[in-house]
Amino acid sequence: MVRSEENRRLPPAAMAVLRILGMAVAYYGAGQLGLLKQVRIEGATVTPLWPSTGVALTALLLLGPGVWPGITLGTLGSILTLGPFVPADLGILAGNTLAPVCAYLMLRRVGFRIELDRLRDGVALVFLGALAGMLISATIGTASFILSGRLAPGGFWAIWSAWWAGDAMGVLVVTPFLLVLRRFRLRVDHYRWPEATALVITAAVITPIATMSSLTLLFLVFPVLIWAALRFELPGSAPYVLFVSVLAISEATDRVGGFAHHNLIERMVSLQALNGSAALTSLLLAAIITEQKNVRLRIEKACDELAQVVERLAPGETLTRWRREEGRKKGQRGVRGVRGPRTPKGPEHG
Repeated sequence: MVRSEENRRLPPAAMAVLRILGMAVAYYGAGQLGLLKQVRIEGATVTPLWPSTGVALTALLLLGPGVWPGITLGTLGSILTLGPFVPADLGILAGNTLAPVCAYLMLRRVGFRIELDRLRDGVALVFLGALAGMLISATIGTASFILSGRLAPGGFWAIWSAWWAGDAMGVLVVTPFLLVLRRFRLRVDHYRWPEATALVITAAVITPIATMSSLTLLFLVFPVLIWAALRFELPGSAPYVLFVSVLAISEATDRVGGFAHHNLIERMVSLQALNGSAALTSLLLAAIITEQKNVRLRIEKACDELAQVVERLAPGETLTRWRREEGRKKGQRGVRGVRGPRTPKGPEHG
């Protein structure tokens, strides 16, 4: 039986190829979802949220850097869906591949943990994985557009900022969700089900109102987000951030709700400010709560272990001493509580 199971296993090379192909399919599929809500800036197609960067970084964190060719293949497929391939698109292939790989290397350099259970992990994902790492893809990609003549030099900063924001939001919104989804277990204590249900209902009611209303009510999502992060940590806040981002992007690209009376640049700025603020709040607040919870659990475990060590060293003395101390305290309370008869005061009678 052991030999047959070993024979059924694929060789390492075949497993590596399957991982690369799976990475390519996942990257391409996430890119197609992002292109459902695309905008045209200076004649170039950009997306407010590029989920593929989050998918790529998550795959690198879970499977290792060996899947990087899948990112290149997925990028190639996304380019071909938008138009014919030209030599300048090689820069886009290089930038989209290097950005998540460099983000992965920087995160590994600082000891990033995929559990996201420390504040430093949340800060590293925000500033190294998203904001710093995605500078590469935005810069190389925009330069490729200019070199190919598809973009005038004067439109560099408009495309660059939109490209960088979309890639960074992909990491901030999608990567935490996928990391949570990887270790998701539906184990909520029975007494917390009413609160979880109330949170879901509140999110389903408040979020569409905040994003679709013609009034400026986007701030209404933050009380719900804080509730989710404080009570359910990242498994509660990461899905909600993704929900908020999807609704807000849909409203901004369709020019409805609070985004209806603004031009394209104003809509993109407001949208990315909302997505970035929500992702930052979710990551940092959830990381703080999780870290404090883990510290408390470690302290309780250390106290239990210390009590077991003391009990093993002096099994009888500890219990005897405790009983003796309790008896002494009870005796003192009894002595203080008993009063003798009072002697009447006044002149003595002969």
